[in-house]
Amino acid sequence: MKKTVIAFFALLAMIQARADEGMWLPALISQRITDMQAKGFRLGAEDIYSVNQASLKDAVVLFGGGCTGELVSDEGLLFTNHHCGYGYIQKHSSVEHDYLKDGFWAMNRSEELPNPGLSVRFLERMEDVTAQVLKGYEPGMDEEERAALVMENSKALREAAVKDGGGLKASVEALFYGNQYFLFVFREYTDVRLVGAPPSSIGKFGGETDNWMWPRHTGDFSIFRVYAGKDNMPAEYSEENVPYKPKKSLKISLAGVKEGDFTFVYGCPGSTREYVHSAEVDYVANVSDPEKIALRTTRLDIMKKYMSQSQAVRIQYSSKFAGVANAWKKWQGEAKGIRKMNTVAEKQKFEKEFEAWAKGTGYEGITDTLAELYKARNPLYRALEYYNETVRSIEKLQMSSGRPVSLKDYYQPIDEETFTAMMTAFDKGLDDCYKPDYFLKSRERFGSMEQWKDAVFADTLEAKKLSRSLNEFYTENLVPKVSSYNRRINLANRTYMKAQMAFRQDKTFYPDANLTLRVAYGHVSGYSPADGVSYNPVSTLTGIIEKDNPDIFDYNIPQTLRDIYARGGYEDQPVCFLATNHTSGGNSGSPVLNADGNLIGINFDRVWEGTMSDYVFDPDFCRNISIDVRYILFIIKEIGHADYLLDEMAFVR
Repeated sequence: MKKTVIAFFALLAMIQARADEGMWLPALISQRITDMQAKGFRLGAEDIYSVNQASLKDAVVLFGGGCTGELVSDEGLLFTNHHCGYGYIQKHSSVEHDYLKDGFWAMNRSEELPNPGLSVRFLERMEDVTAQVLKGYEPGMDEEERAALVMENSKALREAAVKDGGGLKASVEALFYGNQYFLFVFREYTDVRLVGAPPSSIGKFGGETDNWMWPRHTGDFSIFRVYAGKDNMPAEYSEENVPYKPKKSLKISLAGVKEGDFTFVYGCPGSTREYVHSAEVDYVANVSDPEKIALRTTRLDIMKKYMSQSQAVRIQYSSKFAGVANAWKKWQGEAKGIRKMNTVAEKQKFEKEFEAWAKGTGYEGITDTLAELYKARNPLYRALEYYNETVRSIEKLQMSSGRPVSLKDYYQPIDEETFTAMMTAFDKGLDDCYKPDYFLKSRERFGSMEQWKDAVFADTLEAKKLSRSLNEFYTENLVPKVSSYNRRINLANRTYMKAQMAFRQDKTFYPDANLTLRVAYGHVSGYSPADGVSYNPVSTLTGIIEKDNPDIFDYNIPQTLRDIYARGGYEDQPVCFLATNHTSGGNSGSPVLNADGNLIGINFDRVWEGTMSDYVFDPDFCRNISIDVRYILFIIKEIGHADYLLDEMAFVR
């Protein structure tokens, strides 16, 4: 009896933990609100999402097209991650004014820096438009006809949604592989100015060594301000613009976090593939990720060598290095996690059970169809990925093909060495059938990659010929073939997704992430990644001091921070914390809120052991990493001496 009771509670705990999985549409959050409240949430569905009154959605933005941000004052002040603002901070930096190294703090509104090309989008509303999108669809209609119908109906919906102007933008997004469609209507603001950023020794503390790892001590935040016309509507940059007055801004909690506290993330996760066939996961974990990791390791080593020799080159390539390294590190954890969880075998087991259920129905054989499609596509897709990771990483060839490359951020010795390494890898890694005739003939003509490199960088015509021949070969041969297979795979996935939902009617399905606004909820929690290893969920300033090393760029903190710590009293200053919220790329910069909807942190990463959550979520290992908002306030005050910013924020305990 005792064992039965123990087993029951163990099962209950597992079910509760797994309920932390999911990225839920705010407009449908009423379907999850009971579960959220059972886990500690103290607000209602209308507080999260409402079109009739101000709600938390009105304080959250899509930042720059790939991150999330949140409004923290009624004067347009916005928090996001340091790495989300990094490219804009870099653009304002020079050797004379190195805002990456030294940080930047506007001491008044006139010092805030404009950022051409940067925009933020507020969600006005979202609605299920499946019936409207599929209006006119007839059973038996072929896929091309269906696609044309969807495109035409979607265009009409978008145009109707934005007819009032005022910065309105709209998109119609397919969910569950086209089994459902949602309309998203945004209001876009394009006057967004840089207000503050910590030095990179804080904002990127730990660099790529600590990236995706725990314990983490990175002050990954930056501060911007949204400006509007005097009518509070979107306006192009002008000195006459005024700070935007949001419908809602977040209050900041000073209460802190502890193990077990309810948390939720409100943001724009980028891409997940939770429901795909085992063949796709097998390819990712055992072919794609390992090969891309190896290629990027070579590129990173080249950049690192030159960046360590010159401050100017470090500034030029910091953003590029971070962009290459971020996915490189993530893929390592992803592949390891998929293998550790035996995900391919588990999916194959599910597919076997599914096919037994599907026998004699219209869904019979769909998993075999997908397996055959992946088998035919993957060699072509691998060649395309290899081309993208090698040839397309060479900036000289990008320039020769007309793709824009900033000469301000270009250093030819890096590009030359990259050319030799990547073209060699391209040649060795792919069969000759995946190379154009011009490549094969030139390989023989030059005899070595070094001689070919010299010719490409000395002769613009040679660079253009090589670039054109490769681009034409891949865009005219491989891309159409891969696209054709992908369309067939997506069509099969639409059927497979519908079938999975019929097969598992006991399961609540959430749509894969697609950079649209979602809610993910869970609780503050440490984890144990390996036998004998157990992590607490909170890191402190003491950990920064323990890692501090003036001889290593990524761990060389500002002397001011050392001095503050030496004075005493800040040993337990919180820095970062862990929670079980289901996040992905795009959630960078997302507000992490407590049970009362108040800001407790900003999401910026996941733990390395849990990066497979784009394909499979494991409650034991999947943790999102956030910077504690109290550390942000500490840096603003003690490092930036920008106390005036605190005056416009609202605090609660």
